[in-house]
Amino acid sequence: MTMTMGTNAQRSRYNRDAVLSATPVRLLTMLYDRLLLDLNRAEAAQQRQDWQMASDNLIHAQAIVSELSTSLNVEAWDGGEGLFSLYTYVSTAMVSANSFRDATRTRECIALLEPLRLTWHEAAELLPAAPAPAARRSGELGIG
Repeated sequence: MTMTMGTNAQRSRYNRDAVLSATPVRLLTMLYDRLLLDLNRAEAAQQRQDWQMASDNLIHAQAIVSELSTSLNVEAWDGGEGLFSLYTYVSTAMVSANSFRDATRTRECIALLEPLRLTWHEAAELLPAAPAPAARRSGELGIG
């Protein structure tokens, strides 16, 4: 049990460090990856009628969509308002999928968001590699 707790702590620290050192575009692709992972897990749980697992994953997916929509600057580009509308629609669909235990609604969210995930990954590959941002606090990387 102690080994598992140590492994979980190491994994959490690794994930935290990956997020803290990620570029903005990498953070975006990480959010989309996790969003689709949550939705696919939710759909699988709904198919086997594991409603708690489905709900947990749908709620986490909703939190990601909320973060994506609140951080979106709709004036930055012509498609901003359309993307915001899609986030609003998908968020509502996830609530419905959870409330009514509707795997079809979850599948619809996956179908709408997976092409965006792929597009963001393709866009990220076109950008030149950027150095990782500096540590946010002194000593965070064990230096100073």
